[in-house]
Amino acid sequence: MKFHGHQPPKIHVDACLKGDHWLFSVRDNGIGIDPEYRDRIFLIFQRLHTRQKYPGTGIGLAICKKIVERHGGQIWVESQPGEGSVFYFTIPT
Repeated sequence: MKFHGHQPPKIHVDACLKGDHWLFSVRDNGIGIDPEYRDRIFLIFQRLHTRQKYPGTGIGLAICKKIVERHGGQIWVESQPGEGSVFYFTIPT
């Protein structure tokens, strides 16, 4: 996990069946995301930090979004700066 603070990274993955789709969640204790950038992080080549601060190309979450949408699902994030993030995505059964 590249976007973490001073604490060792922790990730929790969960899934549950909700009607006609699976709901997956991936929770982390990372640096969090300001609410104004929630939609931007799923766009290709959109970075919130400089490459010197955090490496990467800005395509990871855009690829995740394409994969989930091609399977008929949705993806979103709930997060606050300094409090980690929870990424959710659905996949039809």
